[in-house]
Amino acid sequence: MELVCKKSDISGEILVPGSKSQVVRALVIATLAKGTSRIINPLLSDDSSACIAGCRAFGADVLEKESLIVVNGVSGKPRTPNADVYLGNSGISNTFLAGLAAHAKGPSVLTGGESLRSRPFAPLCDGINDLGGKAESFEDTGRPPLIVSGYLSGGFTEIDGVNSQPVSSLIVNSALAREDTEISVINPSETPYVEMTLKWLSEQGIKYKASKDFSSYKVRGEQEYKSFEKVIPADWSSACFSLCAAAITPSSEVLVKGLDFNDAQGDKEIINILKKMGAEITVLPEGVRVVSANLQGTEIDLSKTPDAFPILSVVGCFAEGETRLVNVAHARIKETDRIKSMSEGLRKMGAVIEELPDGLVVRKSKLHGANLNGYNDHRTIMSLAVAGINAEGETKISTAEGINKTYPSFVTSMKKLGAQMEVI
Repeated sequence: MELVCKKSDISGEILVPGSKSQVVRALVIATLAKGTSRIINPLLSDDSSACIAGCRAFGADVLEKESLIVVNGVSGKPRTPNADVYLGNSGISNTFLAGLAAHAKGPSVLTGGESLRSRPFAPLCDGINDLGGKAESFEDTGRPPLIVSGYLSGGFTEIDGVNSQPVSSLIVNSALAREDTEISVINPSETPYVEMTLKWLSEQGIKYKASKDFSSYKVRGEQEYKSFEKVIPADWSSACFSLCAAAITPSSEVLVKGLDFNDAQGDKEIINILKKMGAEITVLPEGVRVVSANLQGTEIDLSKTPDAFPILSVVGCFAEGETRLVNVAHARIKETDRIKSMSEGLRKMGAVIEELPDGLVVRKSKLHGANLNGYNDHRTIMSLAVAGINAEGETKISTAEGINKTYPSFVTSMKKLGAQMEVI
């Protein structure tokens, strides 16, 4: 499928869907819990569907209703699936459920699509092995399929934290280990996502200690999760696209509703970043209003918020002078190498851009339409679409179906604002 975009004016208001990061944590904790949990306003996407399928495979009873998911948990005792657990291209689901699988006798086989099978999971496997479980990867490559058996017994592990998801998975699942667990983290990155995980533990009454610099954690063993009811907040990562589109599209005025500044999501930092660049932003009781403005280039450290990298590389094309996006080398190990995908796509559109090992240097550019590879990466596709509605001519982006991973209503939302976009 292709996403076709043309130069557009945008204005109006939209409501973004629930947070992917929050809904996956909710599903996994509800699965581990005793009793029935209710997840309200969940994101319904490819990633959440993959996670639901995985939770069912490990024994949870999951009922999907409109704006509600009901989960009957396994009381900390997941069953061994009777078939391979297929998780599509959901790296976050694979990571959290691999940790969960270490509470089942096993072996459990976790696998997925081409993108998932290309992603590195060696740090997670090493952590599970250090803590008493058994985790192996396909032909010892560190990539899926992963074969996981129980049981987590606790102990000590040291893990590279350049990707925060394995850290969060081990923290969540260590609470059910037979003994206490200590986790030491090298290169702690994406720390707002770990904060989100710790907030879940606190809400659950789980006993743990965490260092202020996110480099070490101690989790008491033999704890249990309890059922809950939780409203999933709107997804700041998804909101970034409309917020940034409003900032760079001439004569635009957009209100993005439902955003919660008290939530732990790191991508709410997009507001401070855009303000630093000169965007006209007003925080209202009902949402965030952005009016187009003349932006100025700046240097932006994205070590904590790598998901904002693709759309900010587009913003850089419309800011005066030079924009440097740095400390985001981990953007290369997402669904695709996003530094490469954005550099390639924007260069084809006429951007003056320089690729760095850990980011990009982007200069103000006049963009034109082009035929682009979306690399089946939701954030690359949506970011290039925002570029496309601000470029002369027509832009076509391949693998448009990748949007469904986290923001299935993206095209509908942008069209509501006036964007000329169609999936063909």
